Amino acid sequence: MPIRLVVVDGHTLTRYGFRELVAQQPDMEIVAECGLAADAPAVLAEFRPDVVTVDVTLPDADGLQLARELRDHYRELGIVILTSKGQDDVLFRALETGVSAFVPKTAPVQELLAAIRHAHVAASSFTAAGLALALSRRQAARTSLALSAREAEVLGLLHSGLSIPAIALRMYISPSTAKTYVSRLYEKLGATNRAQALMIALRYGLINFDHEMPAGRLALPPKDAVVEAIA
Repeated sequence: MPIRLVVVDGHTLTRYGFRELVAQQPDMEIVAECGLAADAPAVLAEFRPDVVTVDVTLPDADGLQLARELRDHYRELGIVILTSKGQDDVLFRALETGVSAFVPKTAPVQELLAAIRHAHVAASSFTAAGLALALSRRQAARTSLALSAREAEVLGLLHSGLSIPAIALRMYISPSTAKTYVSRLYEKLGATNRAQALMIALRYGLINFDHEMPAGRLALPPKDAVVEAIA
C-alpha cells in the first residue's frame, strides 16, 4: 500500500511541484493538501495520512508550532518539515519539536523522498542531512561563549521574562549588580537588548524554544475548513 501523504504548504507552485514529483513514485501518493495551518486539523482528521509535510513558514502560522501540535495529537504520524531557511536554530527547533525529518527546499529530490520514507517507518526518529555539522557548530559556539554559572542563570531569568529588579530579588543581589550581570551577558552575546540576546542564545542552544501551546487546539477541526482532496 502506498504511503498516504498530506502536504501543508502556502505556495501553490510548491504544492503543484510536489504533486508532479510524488506522481512518479509508485510507493507514495498525495491524498490531500492545504495552504493554511488552520485547515490542517480538518485535513488530517478526514484523510488520516501516514506522513504530512509542513512548510516552516505558513501564511497564517508558524509551521513548527503546527508540527508540535500535530505531534502531540498524532503520536505515530510521520512529520517532515520543509524550509527555505537554513539557520541552525530552525533545525534544532525542528529536532526539539519531535518531527521525523527536516529537509531544506534546496535539497536534492532524492533527499526529500528519503525523508518521507523515513518518516513513514520511523516517525519518532529524527533525521536531517546537516545535523552533524550543525551540532559541531553549536558546540563550537558554546565553547567560545563559555557563559559563567551566574551568566547562565541571568540568561534563564531573562528568558522567563523577569525584569532586572525581579532578577535581583531572585538572585539575592542588588539591582545595580543585576544590571551589571545583564550588561555583561549582552556584551558576551553581542546583543544590545533582551530580544536580541534571547534570539542569539536560542541560535546557539543556550536556551530552548518554548513549546507551550493551548491544549486541545486540534481536538475539533474548524467548521469552515477547506479541504483540497487529490483525485
